[in-house]
Amino acid sequence: MPAPTRSSSRSSAATAWDDVRLAPVVLVQGPESLLAERAVDALVDLARERDPEVEKVELEAATYQAGMLTVAASPSLFGEAKVIVVTGAEAATDALVADVVDYVPVADPATTVVVVHGGGVRGKRMLDAIKGSGAPLVAVEAIKKDSDKSAFVTAEFRRARRRIDAGGVRALVEALGNDLRELAAACSQLVTDTDGTVTEQVVDRYYGGRVEATGFRVADAAVAGRAGEAVALLRHALATGADPVPLVAALAMKLRALAKVGAMRGRGGASAKDLGMAPWQVDRARRELAGWTPEGLATAIIAVAQADAEVKGAGRDPVFAVERAVLTIARSHGR
Repeated sequence: MPAPTRSSSRSSAATAWDDVRLAPVVLVQGPESLLAERAVDALVDLARERDPEVEKVELEAATYQAGMLTVAASPSLFGEAKVIVVTGAEAATDALVADVVDYVPVADPATTVVVVHGGGVRGKRMLDAIKGSGAPLVAVEAIKKDSDKSAFVTAEFRRARRRIDAGGVRALVEALGNDLRELAAACSQLVTDTDGTVTEQVVDRYYGGRVEATGFRVADAAVAGRAGEAVALLRHALATGADPVPLVAALAMKLRALAKVGAMRGRGGASAKDLGMAPWQVDRARRELAGWTPEGLATAIIAVAQADAEVKGAGRDPVFAVERAVLTIARSHGR
């Protein structure tokens, strides 16, 4: 058997943004920019705990010129420790790649160089050199699944030593789950502006007017077969400026959850993780499926697919298209 290569024998397992450690070189890799920024901030904080006088230097990868890293890493006049942050390394110049490859084997232990790479193949030689050196790798993967967003919200409140119940998590993800920065900002605001357990009612008071939240309320009423309530909510949303496209998207997401959970009935079931959903989403879908037949669900899904096409240009009246879909969903309940 051939001997292991230097890269395979020394590469480090990835850690989360909130479990970083200082090292001469650290790689922060992945597309979730908010978490990448947090990882960098955490590293800078650790460096300043060790030395309050630490100097932070930022280098932009896309405009990097040869020798800039060497200059930045050189001892300062007064000998302060340094944290050098190389941002946007997914757009690295050839000069940066060459300089990082040369620097890694001789990295100054008194300096921390953080390379932030948003993903992609550019700079592969640089990434391989960093990983092969055994430097810490901080993974900041995109948070796309609702189950991951729910876990993110729960963790935000846990770090703040506050409690949010399952209904509050669901409401917050539904209202702001399309943008992780907004979701994080909302968590911070709720922690600052409220007391006690954050519930669905508390979230609704702050963010219930969001288009996403309105869309999910419409979807909830339609799936429950409450046609009058669903149409009233829809018309109010449209009258206050909501666009039909995200409203149809909320209907589609709701039905997709029902279809995924429904498809597992009679097969021994599946875990929330298998379905890419949060446990509360699976439990809720199971309860809602009690009023649905496979035929009724198929009719509702077809109606939403048609509405989706029409609100995106295939029809003349997007408002009529989404209202017709809502009525079809509500009327398909129990059939």
